[in-house]
Amino acid sequence: MKHVCLAGVITLFVFTGCETTQQIINNLPNTTTGQPNSFQIASGLREALTIGTQHTASRLSAPNGFFANAVLKILMPPEAQKVESTLRSVGLGGVVDKAVLAMNRGAEEAAKSAAPIFVNAIKQMSITDALGILRGGDFAATNYFKQKTTAALTSAFSPVIANALKKVDATKYWSDVFTVYNRFSKTPVNTDLTAYVTERAISGIFHEVGLEEQKIRRDPAARVTELLKTVFGSPLAQNR
Repeated sequence: MKHVCLAGVITLFVFTGCETTQQIINNLPNTTTGQPNSFQIASGLREALTIGTQHTASRLSAPNGFFANAVLKILMPPEAQKVESTLRSVGLGGVVDKAVLAMNRGAEEAAKSAAPIFVNAIKQMSITDALGILRGGDFAATNYFKQKTTAALTSAFSPVIANALKKVDATKYWSDVFTVYNRFSKTPVNTDLTAYVTERAISGIFHEVGLEEQKIRRDPAARVTELLKTVFGSPLAQNR
């Protein structure tokens, strides 16, 4: 029995990192109420976010993950819509279509690397963070995720997106679009395609992660492990 307790304390120490001894003791399993303790809650939220981000990355990195999704499809940025209209009016719609397809293919390629980036961020979640998230709304974890990781994700995604765009010749198509447009305009357009597609790709991923979180919170059938059932079926999760 002593070995089991010691193993539990060691596990909690590894999980919490710099938690104090008193905090570790406070997080030991609650054997009297039958409710999930804070360690279980944090583990459950990590598991939920991991499942959600993996599902999201898998869907969005598939062929047409962005391009065929009416909500997530990346179109010309607002400031370039006049460009698009002008090019189509002079019979160059095909060039525009190639650019749009290439942007979405680039986002789909970049999404393949999303899961490990998100998982690494999930590992940084503290027990205190987890308790606050569990008591939050349907998108509390996703909003926390955005707040804590958007800058890092942008930094990590930008080179991936840039390489993906180069791989599918999106940069070339973009250059072709504005080279032609600038022949008809006195005001040249110089939009950062990589930054734009990176922002739209990350926004799309967060949108889908939010839907996954909402599903796990609301739909018992979506809680595919015993830990998720325990955590999200508890009064703490229900009485938000």
